[in-house]
Amino acid sequence: MAIFLTKQSKVLVQGMTGAEGMRHTRRMLAAGTDVVGGVNPRKAGTTVDLDGRSIPVFGSVREAVDATGADVTVVFVPPPFAKAAVLEAVDARIGLAVVITEGIPVHDTVAFQAHARAHGTRIIGPNCPGLISPGQSNAGIIPADIAAEPGRIGLVSKSGTLTYQLMYELREHGFSSAVGIGGDPVVGTTHIDCLSAFEADPDTDLIVMIGEIGGDAEERAADHIAAHITKPVIAYIAGFTAPEGKTMGHAGAIVSGSTGTAEGKRKALEAAGVQVGATPTETAALVVARLASPQDLAHD
Repeated sequence: MAIFLTKQSKVLVQGMTGAEGMRHTRRMLAAGTDVVGGVNPRKAGTTVDLDGRSIPVFGSVREAVDATGADVTVVFVPPPFAKAAVLEAVDARIGLAVVITEGIPVHDTVAFQAHARAHGTRIIGPNCPGLISPGQSNAGIIPADIAAEPGRIGLVSKSGTLTYQLMYELREHGFSSAVGIGGDPVVGTTHIDCLSAFEADPDTDLIVMIGEIGGDAEERAADHIAAHITKPVIAYIAGFTAPEGKTMGHAGAIVSGSTGTAEGKRKALEAAGVQVGATPTETAALVVARLASPQDLAHD
């Protein structure tokens, strides 16, 4: 099993005919993803040949869903048009929309997130690397070759780069799913959503959670872990050395006074029974040590 994305997922790519969309569609296909079509109104009715596969291009998401049964979309649409692209996917009853686009205005994100919630569409992102269930499917820009084998670790991360690093460092152990939720101030799927999904997944034994400075998402996740998660959770918080008021790459990663500090997040997580690594490599070592003790993986 996996969370949110499986071998049966039929994936549509909005913006497939652009340079980034084309490059990452090729990677998704190589990872075994069932990419069933792209969307570009100006190129409707054409096909794109990628590594021996001919992918049809549709004029709208609704047309693509009707023709292919697509239930997942990956959005590579530029920021000015991203809101319309996501709303179109939601109105076509796509179940999962993975919004890769960076730089979407927050008011646009708030609007399409509300519309998605009202109609039952899960949003991953925006400004995220997507998600991968190794050996099954890959929706987004996560390099499949860093963790090509399935395993029993679940990973949820705000940071794309740290997603890749932890997957690489734990590549010999493998992952059930890895989800990059994005670091914008407003995201569709949260740490808590993924923690709950991994808790319910029988093929996930241990959860790795990557957070960063800014906001209170990690503190809220700590409360949820204490109340609802029985599987072991190991975490890393990026930004221990960040000076006050410094943004760290993501729009949501800013510390104001004592709010949102890495130290505060670490204390909250440790109070919930979560081991927190001081570095990504130390975090990976904590995971390996926990996996080496089967009795420590048993549910409470």
